[in-house]
Amino acid sequence: MYDTYIMKRTQIYLEADQDRRLATRATAGGVTKSTLIREAIETYLAVPGDADRLAQFRAAVDAVAQTPLQVPDGETYVETIRAADIARQAELDARRG
Repeated sequence: MYDTYIMKRTQIYLEADQDRRLATRATAGGVTKSTLIREAIETYLAVPGDADRLAQFRAAVDAVAQTPLQVPDGETYVETIRAADIARQAELDARRG
C-alpha cells in the first residue's frame, strides 16, 4: 500500500486520550500506531475535496442533460397510475378474503 522505500518522518502531537485509544487499537490490530496514522491519512486524502465533488456533480448534470427524458404524455401517465392503484386495491381485497 505504501512505498516503504520513500518515507518522510514527521512529528505530530496527540491528546493523551487519542494516544491511548490509538495504542489500544494498534495493539488489537497487531500493527503500529504509525501504520494506523498512515492508513487514516490515506483514507482522508482519498475522499475528494469540495472542488472535485462539485466538478463530478457538474459532469453528472451535463451527462444527464445530454439524454432527453422519456416522459409519457399526461393521459398515459394517469392511466398507468390508475392501473397500479386498481391492481394494489385488488391485491389488498384478495388478502382480506
